[in-house]
Amino acid sequence: MPIHDLSQDLNADCSFWPFYPPFEVKYIKRKAEHGVNAQYIMTSNHMGTHLDAPRHFVTHGKTIDQLPLEWLYGPGVIVDISDMCDDLALFTPEDLEKRADIREGDILFIHTGWHKYSFLSPEGDEERYIQRHPGPHYSICDWLLKKKIHLWGVDMISTDHPMNLPIGRFLGKGGLEHWQKVRRKCEEKFGADQLEVLFPDSAYQLTHNALFPHDCVHVENLGGEIGNPALHNKRITLGALPWKFKGGEAAFCRAIAID
Repeated sequence: MPIHDLSQDLNADCSFWPFYPPFEVKYIKRKAEHGVNAQYIMTSNHMGTHLDAPRHFVTHGKTIDQLPLEWLYGPGVIVDISDMCDDLALFTPEDLEKRADIREGDILFIHTGWHKYSFLSPEGDEERYIQRHPGPHYSICDWLLKKKIHLWGVDMISTDHPMNLPIGRFLGKGGLEHWQKVRRKCEEKFGADQLEVLFPDSAYQLTHNALFPHDCVHVENLGGEIGNPALHNKRITLGALPWKFKGGEAAFCRAIAID
């Protein structure tokens, strides 16, 4: 059975969360001098395709090494909603269930098409990738818990909509107030009177705050063959395989599909 890579590339050019440190890599040994090539990296855990563990938001939550392997590999579906995802689009659990047979305990990956705007993509538009990606309505949290889903993922920089993130609420530096731009675009899209309805204060980072205490974790920055139509909206095997990072609040991972 073919194995499909659903991961984005990771190097010093990779998109990173605003005001997080970038990925750094250098050679500390070279073949000509030392007889071997060896590299050293310095990075946060939240770049490229990575898996967040509950510890990321829960003080005594499970760490990467404590996540059972059976949660990270198994039956599931890649739901394609790319046709409905423009800048700052909002999607619901009903939108997902209309397109695929999503079962209790599944692994769920969502293809919005936004991976094509990451820095390393030929169509890269990093501002669009970080500030204007789609996101779920906050009702997805209750739905995921009812479905008993332990692992889900998106081809975006975050599982939360930008209006439910710092980028849409307060993030800015040196006079460049990013959140004002995001909010203004959302007012144009949804109407100013709808923002408190669609994005209430209680929804702030909700896919992290509401799900991690229940050991529902996610993969961010899916890529690779995530856009392959042959993998969409049907029952397949999915996985997200992190390194065994003891005490890790997140870890780089290789996301895969087996068709």
